[in-house]
Amino acid sequence: MAKAFEQPIYVTRPLLPDITDVTERIKKVWDSKQLTNFGAQHDELSRQLENYLEAEHISMFSNGTMALLLGLKALKLTGEVITTPFTFPATVQALDWNNLTPVFCDIDPETFNIDADKIEALITEKTSAILGVHVFGNPCDVEKIQAIADKHNLKVIYDGAHAFGSKINGEPISSFGDMTMFSFHATKLFNTIEGGALTYNDPELGRQLDLLRNFGLANAEEVVLSGLNAKMNEVQAGVGIEVLQVVEGERRKRHTIKKAYEENLSDIDGIRILTGLEDESSSYQYFVIEIDEAVFGQSRDTVHQELQKYKVFARKYFYPLCSDFEWYSELPSARPENLPNAKRAVQQVLAMPYYGDLPIESVKAICEIIRELHVAQESVSQL
Repeated sequence: MAKAFEQPIYVTRPLLPDITDVTERIKKVWDSKQLTNFGAQHDELSRQLENYLEAEHISMFSNGTMALLLGLKALKLTGEVITTPFTFPATVQALDWNNLTPVFCDIDPETFNIDADKIEALITEKTSAILGVHVFGNPCDVEKIQAIADKHNLKVIYDGAHAFGSKINGEPISSFGDMTMFSFHATKLFNTIEGGALTYNDPELGRQLDLLRNFGLANAEEVVLSGLNAKMNEVQAGVGIEVLQVVEGERRKRHTIKKAYEENLSDIDGIRILTGLEDESSSYQYFVIEIDEAVFGQSRDTVHQELQKYKVFARKYFYPLCSDFEWYSELPSARPENLPNAKRAVQQVLAMPYYGDLPIESVKAICEIIRELHVAQESVSQL
């Protein structure tokens, strides 16, 4: 029988470089006497990330939400934006803050991304863009989405919060659409404690973003538009430089952990692994399973609750659906009958503990707990 862990195991841990390296980096900030406003650390990290992500252009921000919010603003969108209900709240909140109305499109039942085959039917004269999310690092159908956008003269934005450094058929994920947002939150593979970035191909967007993230200041005496304060500071950037040095090692560790999960879960009926991509196609951000209650014998919520009894804290991610927020209740696209796949997915998905320092023996023990839950249900059904 499985036993409870002595110490809690959480869904993730931040990737932390050696404190000595961080201290030396922060000392450079202190010596410079510049804590913010695009200093040496900011510019160095920007160059490094532009290279790592193979991005044409990059702009960094205080967090990913501000990056997406101001990116949408820079694109001068109006009216409606077609997006997915199966995402973190920040995706649609960025639309709200730009006075844009989300039009929810159902998701693909295999990838859990926005279903590209259902987008075109939702386009109206008010539609200005498509906002896709690379859910759990699984890439959207970027070719089909771009074809639809080109046909209807729409902008394409991707929320790539889960897709740091991954590629689609060898092409960097940063190269698709008009803009891609990356989150550098502490829970992400790469972090700057808090932070985010936008990648894009049009240099004019960079000029707009420079203004928008710094109060609209063209210079010390001229304000040319209404902006915000969304700059990444020097401490964030300095930490990010050191984190970036250890990302590849973390990816290798997570690859090994992913294999351990797969080996111990793949033969359990009713469990489907959603994050199966490998190597450069994978961001190694999350390890996520789908639990089919009818086959497994227990609901996702039951598994989630039972794991907690063993001090294992997985996450119902994403939950709830964004279309279920009260302020969207009057939207036709938010009606449950229009989102059957999303409504089902939000009841079945569970993000498992996943980080480089997670011992393989702990992975096996977690899988054994899940296996015993399945076996227990089988035993009950045979009585």
